[in-house]
Order: sequence, then C-alpha cells, then structure tokens
Amino acid sequence: MGELNARYDKFVVDLLGVMAYGELSAFERLSSDARYSPTLADRAVLGRMAVTEFEHFDLVRARLREMGIDAELAMRPFQPSIDAFHDRTRPADWYESLMKAYVIDAISGDFYQAISEFLDPATRGVINQVQVTEESGELMETRLKRMLAEDPRLASRLALWGRRLVGEALTQAQRVGSEHSFLMGLMAENREAVAGRDVVNLMAELTKNHSRRMSRLGLTA
Repeated sequence: MGELNARYDKFVVDLLGVMAYGELSAFERLSSDARYSPTLADRAVLGRMAVTEFEHFDLVRARLREMGIDAELAMRPFQPSIDAFHDRTRPADWYESLMKAYVIDAISGDFYQAISEFLDPATRGVINQVQVTEESGELMETRLKRMLAEDPRLASRLALWGRRLVGEALTQAQRVGSEHSFLMGLMAENREAVAGRDVVNLMAELTKNHSRRMSRLGLTA
C-alpha cells in the first residue's frame, strides 16, 4: 500500500505540474495573440480568456503548495515538451490562433476531466475549477462560426489546421503520459495492462469529442 501511495503522490505532482505549465503557457499565448485580433471586441475576449488561464494557474499552484511542492520544480520537467509543442503548432494568423485555443483548451479539458475520477477529492476539486471553461468555449465557438460564415474560404484551411492540432495534441498527451506513467501511477502493478487499455480508450474518446466539436463548426475532423 505504501508503494502505491508513493506512486499516486508522484502521479498527482506530475499531473498538477503539467497542468500548471499548460495554464501558464495558455496565458502567455492568449495574451500575445490578442494583439493580432481583427477587432477590439475580439481582443477583449482573448484578453479575458488569458486572465482566466492565469487564475487557473494560480489554483493549481496553490494546490501544489498545499502538498508542500514548489510549483516551479513540478512544472520544469514538462517545459521542454510543451514549449516544443507550441513551436510545432505556431499559428500563421489570428484565425489559426483562435482555432488552436478552441481545440487545445477543449482537448485538455476532456483529458483532465477523464483522469479526475481517479483522484482524491481535493485534487479533483481543483481540476473541476480549472476546467470550468464552458463560457470560454462557447465564446470561441460562436466567434469561429461567425468567422466561417463571413469568409467560407477559411473552412478548408481551418479544417486542415484542426486535424493537425488534434494529431499533435494526442501525440503529445501519449508522449507525456508514457514518460510520466500517467494512469499507471494510480494502479497496482498487476493492473498496468488495464491502465494501458484505458489510455487507448481515452485517446479514442478525445478524438470522438473533437470530431463532434468540428461538426458543430461545419468542418470535417
């Protein structure tokens, strides 16, 4: 039992570490992208979303502090892979930037929500607070729909961009999960095969949810 507790604790620290750096990176990304918004209203929307991402970062950092963990130390192992992901998926313009925020925020939310059922109440509560992104998601979806209606030529480019983003995001999730034993850390040794199957099922569910969201935009996933 002691070994399982130690593995679980490491899992939670790793999970919160990757979440914290993901939220901090999202804040930086949205703050930067807001400058290229076509209207001041769009800039305000992205600016508000950036503030929300930083508030989420603070929530995760506070939970790490409660556990006696320095947030910077928890985040540091994930900085290279997350930075590399954003380098590989650098948007060409504001339209691609908005699509990236929409796709990545939604997939991240699905991923963390699925994992939260395995967690202790305090950590699960933090994840639930961080993933209250329905309003932001609706704002982005509404803006994307209007954007596509105003310029139908964007549809093929953004559909292709969405497919690239989801492919990169799922590859990133699998890589980080493998390197840091996500899900495996929640289970005893003899259940690691089950955890492996759970990861495969989770990736399939994330892909299905992404396809539904693209369909709502009128795009092919």
